[in-house]
Order: sequence, then C-alpha cells, then structure tokens
Amino acid sequence: MPDIDPIINVPARLRIMAALMALMPNSQLDFRTLGKSLGLTDGNLGAHLQTLETAGYIKIEKNFIERKPRTHVAITARGRARFEEHVAALREICRV
Repeated sequence: MPDIDPIINVPARLRIMAALMALMPNSQLDFRTLGKSLGLTDGNLGAHLQTLETAGYIKIEKNFIERKPRTHVAITARGRARFEEHVAALREICRV
C-alpha cells in the first residue's frame, strides 16, 4: 500500500499540488493566480511553496515582466509521482 506523504497531506499543500497537477506538463501558474484561486494569503502561500520546493515537488521561477517581478510555479516530475502515490494511499484508506 502506498504511504501518505506528510508534506502533501497538509490541506493547503494538497490543494496547491492538485491545482498544479491539473496543468499540462511543463506548464506554470503565476503566484497571484494560484493564491487567489485557493484563497490563500501571499504569506501563507509563500510558506507552503517553500516547503514543497525544498522537497523537490515544485519549481519556482522568478522573473520580470515589464519591470514588475513575477513568480511562476510548476510541478516537477517528482512532485507528480508523489502526488499520485499520495492519492492512491488516500483511495486505499477509503476502501477499508
């Protein structure tokens, strides 16, 4: 049976990962769009993204568009695999 991932199991991180999984591979979401769609404050979102990035589940790119800083977030191959394993573990628990 697959294991529950303690990093993804936090509700806000689970929602972040689910939003990123819904994207086509190699696609990104901008920080503001992600935060607004999930109803998270910038600080809360930033803290959760940092945890996910440290685990290697997401990558964060920072650049400038018309001299304004922009942050984009994408899920990594490792992140996709761990999310799928986490969901499989949740499904297994629900079957019991």
